[in-house]
Amino acid sequence: MGRLRNREQRDQLLSPREVENLIAEGKTVIIVDGKVLRVDAWLPYHPGGQTSIKHMVGRDATDEVNGFHSPEAKQRMYSYQIGRIEGPWTNFLPPIQGGKFRRLNDLDKEQEVENKGHSDDDSQHSLDPSPTFDPADCPASTLRSRNHGLDRSSSASSISSVDLDDDIIKPRLSHFDARTQKEIDLDKAKYPSLDAATQAAIVEKYRLLNLQIEAEGLYQCRYYSYAIEALRYSLLFAGFLYFLRKEWYALSALFLGIFWHQLAFTAHDAGHCGITHGFHTDSVIGILVADFCGGLSLGWWKRSHNVHHVVTNSAEHDPDIQHMPFFAISHQFFDSLFSTYHNRVLTYDRAAQFFIQIQHFLYYPILAFGRFNLYVQSWIYLLGGQAPRRGPAWWHLWLEFAGQAFFWTWFGYLVVYRSVHGGWNRALFVMICHAVTMPLHVQITLSHFAMSTADLGPRESFPQKMLRTTMDVDCPQWLDFFHGGLQFQAIHHLYPRIPRHNLRRTQKLVQGFCEDVEIPYALYGFVDGNRTVIGKLGDVARQAAILAECRKSISDGGIWAH
Repeated sequence: MGRLRNREQRDQLLSPREVENLIAEGKTVIIVDGKVLRVDAWLPYHPGGQTSIKHMVGRDATDEVNGFHSPEAKQRMYSYQIGRIEGPWTNFLPPIQGGKFRRLNDLDKEQEVENKGHSDDDSQHSLDPSPTFDPADCPASTLRSRNHGLDRSSSASSISSVDLDDDIIKPRLSHFDARTQKEIDLDKAKYPSLDAATQAAIVEKYRLLNLQIEAEGLYQCRYYSYAIEALRYSLLFAGFLYFLRKEWYALSALFLGIFWHQLAFTAHDAGHCGITHGFHTDSVIGILVADFCGGLSLGWWKRSHNVHHVVTNSAEHDPDIQHMPFFAISHQFFDSLFSTYHNRVLTYDRAAQFFIQIQHFLYYPILAFGRFNLYVQSWIYLLGGQAPRRGPAWWHLWLEFAGQAFFWTWFGYLVVYRSVHGGWNRALFVMICHAVTMPLHVQITLSHFAMSTADLGPRESFPQKMLRTTMDVDCPQWLDFFHGGLQFQAIHHLYPRIPRHNLRRTQKLVQGFCEDVEIPYALYGFVDGNRTVIGKLGDVARQAAILAECRKSISDGGIWAH
């Protein structure tokens, strides 16, 4: 009887208002394959961190879940089912992104007040629309609070995709608010309509393409390709050791840096379970490569990278574009917005004001030091309680600690301290081997820094958002080893678990899909892509300079700028 009752509860039909009520009560509810899942109990155990799940609350997360999880993982998710929906689902704006939710009893009270207020005209009996369920009918929900202490998930310069009455909105917009709206309007003109029918058609064809990719075996890893990778890694490491023994420190550091650069691509594959598709197997591979050989935490990377994949290029939410005080790829950062990933305000302070105005000149020099920041982020993750300590991945943390101890023993002690003689030689060795990895940081930022940061709202489908915020890099096939799959970022964002050696074959299929649904497919050469990124950084730098001049003029006039 108990099992029958549980099955009946899981199959109960839930309305959008009932789902909203659950979220208003603080429940973590997502939709997958028409099933309503309450995943609060899973949050502390999720190997990819809690934040990526929180960005899916109230949304149909089917495509995101399919992209990151195996069929076996999906079956485990279904054990959290509390009901089902019928028909297409209109996405809510998740609480972490500023969405407001109301309980059913609150709705009843408002209905009662509304009825009393319009007792003389039954035709006017109406309920104020829910800010999550009826976003298009609730203009007030499109302007977010400027007080980060009151609404920490909001940014003053973020305007939703809802169309507003210009006579109402213009007096309340600053110059940068107007620019944000202009960027949204440009994207809405360039990309398919956000109406439900158009987005549903895009999703349907995106899922059909996934079936074709599966049928052509593109999810199957070509292990002989990794044998070639392993040979390349071995030769690079051997070169590092040979020149180290010869005391040719600069050449030794060069080989070590290239070794780290190439290893990062395999760690990326393993982090997405794109090698064996086995969670623990790929995690161990990734930890051996990232932690033991490179000194970087795979767990930190997963936690950060998973969020990046679900809220790509969102100024408030995507950690991969939050590099204050050194870089800002959008004027939205001028408002000291709150980062929902770092859980703090990214302050546009004097340091940021200085660096941002010259960021296009500092882009490559700062990226040469990028690996040092990754060490810091790794230790913050490992020591800060961010790693899951329960659930299937509990032991990964301890394997990572072992990996860190191993790395800093062989690199920090045996190589830098014992094998490199002289303080200046040591400093030079460390700087060279880290600076050589700079192209990796360029490759990571290249595919996103030049793309849109506009927020088109929860109605935009997953595939359209990925293609709008990500670009691919065109290169000859013989250079694929240099880019390590990162040149196919748009394709990778659509289908994260495809092994990187199959991405070039997948590219033609994705290009055909884009032509069919009329979504522009961004493809740049490596040089042109770099020019575009530098141009974007320069444009934001000029905006920062204009803002600084305005503040200076106001201050000189005796009025303190906010």
